[in-house]
Amino acid sequence: MAYSELQITSNFSFLRGASHAHELVEQAEIFGYKKIAITDRNTLAGIVRAHAACREKNVKLIPACRLDLLDGPSLLAYPTDKEAYGRLSALLTLGNMRAEKGSCHISREDVYAHSKGIIFTVVTPGVLDRRFQYDPAFVLAVAEYREALGNQLYIAATRSYMGNDDKLIFRTSQLSETYGIPVVATGDVHYHNPSRRELQDVLTCVREKCTIQEAGFRLHQNAERYMKEVSEMERLFRKYPSAIRNTMAIAEACEFSLDELKYVYPDEINQSGRSPMEELEYLTWKGAHEFYGETIPDKVVNMINHEMEFVKKMDYANYFLFVEDIVREARSRGILCQGRGSAANSAICFVLGITSVNPMKFDLLFERFISPARNEPPDIDVDFEHERREEIIQYIYDKYGRDRAAIVATVTQQHQKGAIRDVGKAMGLSVDTINRLSSSIWEFTDEWFEGKRVTEQGLNPNDPHLKKTLELTSQMMGFPRQLGQHTGGFVVTQGKLTDLCPILNARMEDRTNLEWNKDDIDALGFLKVDVLALGMLTCIRKAFDLCRDHYAKQFTLANIPQDDPAVYDMICLADTLGVFQIESRAQMSMLPRLKPREFYDLVIEVAIVRPGPIQGDMVHPYLRRRNGEEPVVYPSPELEAILGRTLGVPLFQEQAMKIAIVAAGFTPAEADGLRRSMATFKFKGLVNQYEQKLIDGMLAKGYTLEFAQRIFKQLEGFGSYGFPESHAASFALLVYVSCWLKHYYPDVFAAALLNSMPMGFYQPAQIVIDAQKHTVEVREVDVNHSLWDNRLEEKLGSYFALRLGFRQISGIRSDVIDILVNGRGEGYQSITALRDAGVSIAALERLADADAFRSMGLDRRKALWEVSALQDMPVELFKGQASESVLETQVELPLMGKGEHVVHDYATVGLSLKAHPVSFVRSQLDMLNIRTCHHINNDSTDGQLVKVAGLVLVRQRPGTAGGVCFITIEDETGYSNLVVFEKLFETYRKEILHARLLMVEGRLQREGRVVHVIVSKCFDFTKMLGKLLQREVDDLPVLTLARGDEKTAPYPSQNKRAQVREEVPKEAFHGGRNFK
Repeated sequence: MAYSELQITSNFSFLRGASHAHELVEQAEIFGYKKIAITDRNTLAGIVRAHAACREKNVKLIPACRLDLLDGPSLLAYPTDKEAYGRLSALLTLGNMRAEKGSCHISREDVYAHSKGIIFTVVTPGVLDRRFQYDPAFVLAVAEYREALGNQLYIAATRSYMGNDDKLIFRTSQLSETYGIPVVATGDVHYHNPSRRELQDVLTCVREKCTIQEAGFRLHQNAERYMKEVSEMERLFRKYPSAIRNTMAIAEACEFSLDELKYVYPDEINQSGRSPMEELEYLTWKGAHEFYGETIPDKVVNMINHEMEFVKKMDYANYFLFVEDIVREARSRGILCQGRGSAANSAICFVLGITSVNPMKFDLLFERFISPARNEPPDIDVDFEHERREEIIQYIYDKYGRDRAAIVATVTQQHQKGAIRDVGKAMGLSVDTINRLSSSIWEFTDEWFEGKRVTEQGLNPNDPHLKKTLELTSQMMGFPRQLGQHTGGFVVTQGKLTDLCPILNARMEDRTNLEWNKDDIDALGFLKVDVLALGMLTCIRKAFDLCRDHYAKQFTLANIPQDDPAVYDMICLADTLGVFQIESRAQMSMLPRLKPREFYDLVIEVAIVRPGPIQGDMVHPYLRRRNGEEPVVYPSPELEAILGRTLGVPLFQEQAMKIAIVAAGFTPAEADGLRRSMATFKFKGLVNQYEQKLIDGMLAKGYTLEFAQRIFKQLEGFGSYGFPESHAASFALLVYVSCWLKHYYPDVFAAALLNSMPMGFYQPAQIVIDAQKHTVEVREVDVNHSLWDNRLEEKLGSYFALRLGFRQISGIRSDVIDILVNGRGEGYQSITALRDAGVSIAALERLADADAFRSMGLDRRKALWEVSALQDMPVELFKGQASESVLETQVELPLMGKGEHVVHDYATVGLSLKAHPVSFVRSQLDMLNIRTCHHINNDSTDGQLVKVAGLVLVRQRPGTAGGVCFITIEDETGYSNLVVFEKLFETYRKEILHARLLMVEGRLQREGRVVHVIVSKCFDFTKMLGKLLQREVDDLPVLTLARGDEKTAPYPSQNKRAQVREEVPKEAFHGGRNFK
């Protein structure tokens, strides 16, 4: 006798199911199930994962769902065909759109309206009343379901070992006889294996927001909700064999498979009346003539013809028109945008204005973009300015309607930090213990809480409770926690989207997403268009606007002068802070070695500092050849054509593909297969099949075995992360434009960067310091001069002065500032005038804290004192009368030291124009023989032992560096680059992760202009900054009324004057940013 499990809860019923879909499918195959149904609650989010797992196993999936209704018992819904599936999906969408994200409101009436073709099973409650009968309301509901749904209805019987199973099933069979509803057996599976029961309990606690100690009856009473063998299910239901038979009846009726879903392109709405293909040809040739003039170069004509033929064959015209339409819309609104990724390999995309890589300058490989063998839609990613991308997203929604367009979901997965928080709370660990554990580990890596790390945090690694917590955390990692929205992947269809997948509301207003993520969509072959955001584009557009307003020059991405030697001089000096792509540590130390002199060098620069080339060991041979230290050799003239531009070292994916085509006789489609297998070789081991073919092909053409293997080794390096040349070229254009702006208009560039924050590697403080190095005068935020944005004031010398805007002050809102600016007139004379203009007291305190009243002659302490005097302003009835504080005698406030001002500047604005914090402790550092960064970079010799200290800006641990951590620190004279090897990182982990002011000892390593300190010891000097706040003169009368004074006393101090406050600086200074 056969059996199918029809009630399985996977972990996409968030915080209920305790197994992944693939684990459940594997278990089902082992037990010999032929079909199973995944029934998550009010969602179909997990079924594609299960479907993909079933493809590889000998199990079929019934796409299904559990409907929890607002006004009746839950139903399990099994669609029997494609139309029924569309109805189920529409029903879920209806429920999702009524509620906010995370809940779904469905009533009985909705179910009846969508019920055609769906088989339903009533889920019975697991309790009886004291007469051992079902609740009368339940019985009535079943009767109503039977009347409305007729023969489509079954009733579920489940054995949950609660002690009253026999009575329950007896009552269920009575109901079945009374109303003529067949009984079906289910296992109510929540996990694939009984050992997951503990995790399931923890998930319940997280869901119910309680600890495991107090959860009580909210937990399942036993571990019986695991997947059971067929023979065990037959044994459990031996008195009711028909219940087992009915599972097979339902399973056979459900013929529908997700493979039947077919995606149809939206027919582009074009006004011209031409067919999509004709329209595309018309626009393409029109664009080509606009760019190249009357005669289009032969090379371009041939490329366009080759691509057109292909587009016609694959019927992709609508797709190109769709992307062209959104790009044209963006241009018409003045939004900068640029295509990126493999699409830049296409000449059609270039002449349509989607991408900016000119096919005349580059050898593009169209097969990298679309290949006939892949039989999947091309992927065009377009970057828009990050502040205005929302306009384009809304344009797509408006044009196609929300029933046809939606954003793909991303499944938020549990990482170590999130998982330890959830599990820790449920296991009853205290909040500070959880914080300690979570902060001891580097985000987004696969680090784990080893014994030593746990001990470092003052915990006992052998404590059984802690051990169990960590074990459960490791099981929970990778579990989906919620559905978020993808950064910009749109799916647009011809018919209704709900025929394919349910739609839900996103948390952001006016956004709706699908329930599936991009992998799910790829698995089913749907087309997505990526509407991405790029901060640098916002920055460049703002810079163009500033150039227009202040320098009266009109710039666009296309008309910036190319190949300017002065710009490349700046790049070779690695003076690229804040520039797109080449501002990271690795890039800055690469620039002086690579010495870019032309645009193509930038393309290489962008692509070379990537995991692929680094692991394939291509970086050093390339640099050696470039600097003339090693001869440039080509194994054969045909390869010289491919590798000529990169000196015989393959750096791009396209080159890898061309080598396979030319040297090993692959077809373009096979070469693309090779590239794809490189991208996933970690999983499939497919590369090995290609390896034989590649080596045989090359041997047949007369290459040596050693050379063939070396080529293969290099290709394998790309597997982890190759970079397509076209993508690097799209990015290199933005690199050049941002460098050009920085070189000629550092004032404009700094203002635009600050106005586009947050983005890039560095904090506003570093951008301001860098602007000052380029002789731009920077002025502080002031209530009489600043606007919300940073702006340029009058010209001093060659550049305009940069006035910081209110956006730099943390915690102040733009609407408050609008009131302030609109009421300014000739300028404010007093703080009361601001109050009268309608600025709230809270905002005034923020402004005083940020020291923005200097133009009135008030420093931060005086201003705060004045603001606190406004608190008792007479209102309503007493308006116009003198306030109490007017009658007070004027008090002398103690002066704030410069050090205190700087600390407060960092705390409120994130930077200080008065001084650099490290300069205040320089005298102490000198006593310890600690050098300045300037001295390290310019006056120290290679191999010397040095000590250096500074504020931590960036910590980076790239995956390719084998656990090495790169740190950038800054003092008042400049930056130093530190290298910490893995062993030391473990030793000094706490100092590295927690210090704001870090002091290191180590050996200097100098290579040309590139200087690193190879660290041997680390010290946390953050406490030194605490001394900045001590009273510089002790006998001034200390007033403790100003807000900032009492805040940090950890205990009531008797002698206010002797109170030393150490805590402020830790929070005031940014903790540095961590990058993977």
